[in-house]
Amino acid sequence: MHSYEERPRLLGRRRECAVLDELVASARSASSGVLVLEGEAGIGKTALLEYIGDHAPGCRVVRATGVESEMEIPYAGVHQLCAPFLDHVHALPDPQRDALTTAFGLRAGDPPGRFVVSLAVLSLLTNASEQQPLICVVDDAQWLDRASAQTFSFVARRLLAERIVMVLASRPLAEDDDLSGLPVLSVRGLDDKEAAELLSTAMVGPLEDRVRDHLLRETRGNPLAVLELPRGLTSSELAFGFADGTRMPLATRIEEGFRRRLQRLPQETQRLLLLAAVEPSGDVALVWQAAHSFGLDVIAAAGPALDASLITDNVRVGAGVRFRHPLVRSAVYRAASAGAIREVHAALADVTDADSQPDRRTWHRAQATVGYDDDIAAALEASAARAQGRGGLAAAAAFLGRATELTADAPLRARRALAAAQLKHQAGAPAEALSLLTVAEAGPLGSLDRALVHLARAQIAFFSEHSGDAPGMLLDAARELEPLDATLARRTYLDALSAALFAGRLATGVELREVATAALAAPAPVGTKGPCDLLLNGFALVITEGYAIGASVLRDAVRAFRTSDMPALESLRWLWFATHAAHDLWDDEGWDELCSRHAQLARQVGALHVLPIALSARMGLHLFAGELSTVDVLVQEAASVTQATGSTLPPYGAIALAAWRGHLEEASRMIDAVIGEVASRGDGMGLTLIRHAQAVMYNGLGRYPEAMAAAAEGAQHPQELAFATWSLAELVEAAVRTESRAQAERAVEELAEMAEASRTNWALGVLARCRALLADDPLVAEALYREAVERLTRTRVPMVLARAHLLYGEWLRRQDRDLDAREQLRTAHDMFLQMGAEGFAERTRSELAATGETLRQPARSGLVEALTAQEAQIAGLAATGMTNPEIGAHLFISARTVEWHLRKVYQKLGMGSRKELRAAMPVSQYSIVAT
Repeated sequence: MHSYEERPRLLGRRRECAVLDELVASARSASSGVLVLEGEAGIGKTALLEYIGDHAPGCRVVRATGVESEMEIPYAGVHQLCAPFLDHVHALPDPQRDALTTAFGLRAGDPPGRFVVSLAVLSLLTNASEQQPLICVVDDAQWLDRASAQTFSFVARRLLAERIVMVLASRPLAEDDDLSGLPVLSVRGLDDKEAAELLSTAMVGPLEDRVRDHLLRETRGNPLAVLELPRGLTSSELAFGFADGTRMPLATRIEEGFRRRLQRLPQETQRLLLLAAVEPSGDVALVWQAAHSFGLDVIAAAGPALDASLITDNVRVGAGVRFRHPLVRSAVYRAASAGAIREVHAALADVTDADSQPDRRTWHRAQATVGYDDDIAAALEASAARAQGRGGLAAAAAFLGRATELTADAPLRARRALAAAQLKHQAGAPAEALSLLTVAEAGPLGSLDRALVHLARAQIAFFSEHSGDAPGMLLDAARELEPLDATLARRTYLDALSAALFAGRLATGVELREVATAALAAPAPVGTKGPCDLLLNGFALVITEGYAIGASVLRDAVRAFRTSDMPALESLRWLWFATHAAHDLWDDEGWDELCSRHAQLARQVGALHVLPIALSARMGLHLFAGELSTVDVLVQEAASVTQATGSTLPPYGAIALAAWRGHLEEASRMIDAVIGEVASRGDGMGLTLIRHAQAVMYNGLGRYPEAMAAAAEGAQHPQELAFATWSLAELVEAAVRTESRAQAERAVEELAEMAEASRTNWALGVLARCRALLADDPLVAEALYREAVERLTRTRVPMVLARAHLLYGEWLRRQDRDLDAREQLRTAHDMFLQMGAEGFAERTRSELAATGETLRQPARSGLVEALTAQEAQIAGLAATGMTNPEIGAHLFISARTVEWHLRKVYQKLGMGSRKELRAAMPVSQYSIVAT
């Protein structure tokens, strides 16, 4: 391998070239690398991509380029990068193969999940890298279609040990860009000396010093500007400097220089270049056919463009027209008249096969059309349906948006605008969706369509903007839909109810009770009530009439969700709310089943935007179950998913885990970091969750005044249910310990209504424990403690049981019954240690010490503790019997990365097989996660 010094380098790019060389070296040594080259147009990003492509001996280089005119074609950029490997797509696991081939339009099928497609791309590239290291180069990433940008971002974040390097070049990234968060190398201008040296290579004659200095100042070290601006200057400007009025953005001036050179070319050459700019798919035959339809001799027409250094010499070997820089493509397109662009689109449409590429042909036809054309609008609508079937929501919206413009019939135009807006919202483009909704509202709409416009605005407010106004907007939409579509109205009431619960105390303009009251007054469903109808009625009754009346209906809803066979998409949408109902009822069995099904379904269909919510629900269950190590695994999985998807969901699970373990500093640091964000999101329920976690933590640490303050705030908003209810139990314990009996008694009264309505052993056991804390009669108190222990023994919440043993033991010690107290406290201490609840374990140890018993610190095995969280997660899944590809699919990483982690696990643990691993790992906790 050549040293850095021996390799030819770009002028002034020693640092950048060294970084790229290191990436190539890492790929050759079985390690991945990712880099985003960020900088203004012309700064040298493309040259650096060429450098890595030319200086990667022994590696295979594949390329893709974002093209502005292709931004609405789903997976266009991904297809460019993966095209060389499509012959090997059959080697992918069936779900990934089907998703990728459907996304590329190679087969018909259900719309593929975006993340399944992304995992398929990761697997395809990983398999290719087994033969030789792979260098993936993506230029002009700012012009990638959204699906490709998201896929490349996903793949880049999952690379570790695949012998793959991915380098993407982009204009400066916005904060919400799909590539944000990836390693970035900012490419800056050359220094004055280097820029002067480069300028000297572009000049064929002497340049007056004053003009040279002016040129260097104006180009600010931008290499392309240094090379190109002098070529676009007149002899007078070269002699005397720039004329007044030439001040414009540098990229615009570079493009203007290209445009001047274009204007000097023959018309045949300009038309050929415009064909290549408009049809950048890489289909050489297509451009050639269109050129021949204009009577162009391609090689002859390309000659002047080659002489003007606007294209490379690829055209001479039949490899197509390749622009020397992306700004040339922009200049060609912007220099052309609207009529010339339409003529080129029409020619490309004529030579594009209607059977194999119907959507590309329709798009060209649409761009060639002026005014209305109902036939093409209908064809665009059909293309939108096909794009949606491939998971290309953004493309479907673009097709429908253009169809809207071509539609003569005003009502039909409004309906198409509405459909396009709905797709834009689903594709994560709320601003464009709102713009299309304005178009829809301008046309004559029927009552139902107008109501759907209002519903779409409300859903954007809730799902995209996290607006506190969303519950009220959804309520208005539901009322408007009542006489038009009763089923949709009830679903919208359910949306409104969930939005109001989510916002809780932070909702504006409407109260939860108002939403619930309106939902109960809505027309009843025809026939048997389905699970969603029961869920709506149950929550509405709990909110308006109290637990005693609403709990039975909510139980029926949970039972219906557990037993019904709902379609996958409907289950994905509503299982989280059904899970919410189960834990509001203190129904640990229903909670377990529903959140398990939700997480499993989200994994199966690749709905990674849903998976963190399902995992968060499972975390709560495992916290109460005392399975804190399992929560740790789920926290890691949720973190990897949110990282891959760019989700903004706060790390509620990680906060709760640290709090329940009693890790005060860690929990406080995370809470301080996100509490403002939670409030700005309008997530009142999230604030209550955090306060409940703090109350648990402070009670565990024996810091009762702080526990009381957190619990009081958590319980202050009972309309938020679950965590507000659980906060009551924490409030009773803290209030008793701080001699705030009146506050404890009020909390017990509130808790009793809910516990007696739920009738579960969990709720009644906690109620008995709280009443025991307040009992003055020792006989009554002991009976209540025993009832609490007996009931909680029959549940799936041993963390709650251990706390009952602790409180019972503390009470026995205060009754001077040290021997009896030791029995309860030993049981609690053993349980807390096994669970990893260190704060409660220490509190229990102190109580035991007060009885005269001294405990020794238990010895740790040192095995699992030696692993990182991800290593432990992968080792645990491997111990359950999952294969490397199965683990990779489960964790959204490649099988090679799984193998890399397992090698480290075996080395740390001194093992060499899965059989030995099974003997060392706590398989039970990972078996739950693996399902």
